[in-house]
This record gives sequence, structure tokens and C-alpha cells, in this order.
Amino acid sequence: MNGRSRVDPQSLKTKTIGVLMGGLSGEREVSFRSGENCLRALVSRGYRAVRIDAVRDVAQRLDEAGVEVAFLALHGRYGEDGSIQGLLEMMGIPYTGSGVLASALGMNKIAAKKVVRGTGLPTPDYREIGREEPAAAAVAAIEAELGLPVMLKPVEEGSSLGVSKCKDAAALVGGLELGRNQYGTMFAERFVAGREITVGVLEREGRPEALPILELVPKNEFYDYEAKYTEGMTEFVLPARLEPAAYSQAEQVALSAFAAIGCRGYARVDLMVDGAGTPWFIELNTLPGMTDTSDLPAQARAAGISYEDLVETILLTAVA
Repeated sequence: MNGRSRVDPQSLKTKTIGVLMGGLSGEREVSFRSGENCLRALVSRGYRAVRIDAVRDVAQRLDEAGVEVAFLALHGRYGEDGSIQGLLEMMGIPYTGSGVLASALGMNKIAAKKVVRGTGLPTPDYREIGREEPAAAAVAAIEAELGLPVMLKPVEEGSSLGVSKCKDAAALVGGLELGRNQYGTMFAERFVAGREITVGVLEREGRPEALPILELVPKNEFYDYEAKYTEGMTEFVLPARLEPAAYSQAEQVALSAFAAIGCRGYARVDLMVDGAGTPWFIELNTLPGMTDTSDLPAQARAAGISYEDLVETILLTAVA
């Protein structure tokens, strides 16, 4: 059952909109920043919006507040992985963003890579590392299969938490041990040298559109958590400095990944463009950040879409 079709868009301003933020993941504070921004935008447009901290008793909080439509400003586990989406489906509350399956696929980087690779899209080779696999054996296999450097990542985490660029075996061992302790299952991904870009996808009138492509030039070695959420730590180039053919190809890869994973409403697709101009799928974010320094609002502004218009457009996809 899909609760998204139960509300007439024209009557939304008579409904109670719950902006779900905070939550239980390592991105809790970032989620509050996204959520407060979205809440202010909705109130400024005349919606009856309320703040909901999506912790363990979230179902009770939704019920007590009389929430009729949920605007999801959650990031990471329990908010972006299909968990809250499944709860909202059971409660019959329409919500923004992708559904249960697409959310789960987008959150699991290995699953997402398998899906997009299955459709013929390029994504870097990788090796998943077992929870109990000895670090020395894993490192030897990674060096043999992928070479160095590699990007070491948690399978299920957001905002670049736990991600590190490992240039030698010692860094890989250290990163692996730390990562498994903090984030669980890890994987190594072949490093792609080139431009780091991100493509926002926004559904308007039922049709996904690629927003202007943003190129990220972080002061750190890659676009890590600090570079994402600390003002001045990343140079944003908008539109990205790509040749026309590569730019067009990147748009198509993003739209194809959005469709392959089954996304709805909006998403952000992260790509690396190598020296030959080939865009490589890295990951897809089904609930991208909406903070003052986040990528999606910047891309929307470049397309002539104000923050308030962006939030309202996203809200409307909950009931389309």
C-alpha cells in the first residue's frame, strides 16, 4: 500500500505537515540543520508545519502532533534507509522522498553499485570486506584486485562518515580497523582520479530533471564530512568545468541511476569524471542535505529555483 496518493495537493495548507529531523544516525546534527531550514521555508509559504524529532518513539510523536503529511529532512540510518519510510507507509502518512526499496538501495552503497552496473552504467570496481575477515588478508586482496590508492568506505553510512583515501597498506589497515569498529561492514573502491561532481535530480510535474551540475573542489584531499559541512572548506564551481559531451553524459548517468534505483521526488547523484571525460557513478543520496552549505539548494538556485520553491516542490511530490 502506498500512502502517497491520499491527499489533494490543493488542500495541503489545511493539513499538518510534520518535518522529521534529528533522528538516530551519526548525521543527527546535520539533519537538524536541514530540518529547521525546511520548516522555516514551509511556514513562510503558509503551511502548518511542525517539528518532529524522529527518535525511537517517533510513531507516538507523529500521532500526538496529528501529522498528516511527513516532510523528511533525515539523513543516514533509520531515516534514509527505508526504516522510517516503512513506518510511514504502515501509518498511512504520505511522505517526501523515495520509497522503502529505493531508500534501502540508495543507503547501501554496494547494492546501489550493483543495480546501476546492471543497467550498464560505469561504476568503479570494488571489494567488500567481511566483518570477520583478517585485516592483513583483506588488504592483500585489495592491493591485488584494485591497486592503491583506494577509497575505503562504510557500506551503509552517509555524509562521507568513515570514508578515507588510503594510499598505502598501513593506512588501509588502520582505516579498516577503525571503520569496522565504528560503522560495521566496509568496502574498498578503486580510486578514480578526476573531477568530483554532484548532480541534483528534481521531479517536477512528474518528470525528473537534472539540475545544474556542481563541481566540488575541497581543501581537504576529498569531499569529506568536514569539507561538506564547514563553510569555506570547499570551492563550489557551478556549473561544473566539463566539456559539453561529458556534461551531457553526466546528466544522463544521474537520471539513469535515479530511475534504476527507483527514486522519487528528488535525489543527488555523486560522480567522478576521469581524464577521458567518463562519468563514474559513486553513490546516490535519496535525502540530500538541505543546510546552508548543502549542494542541492545551491544547484536549485543556479536553476532559478529559490530555497522556498525547492522545498515546496519537494513537498508536492509526497502527494503526487
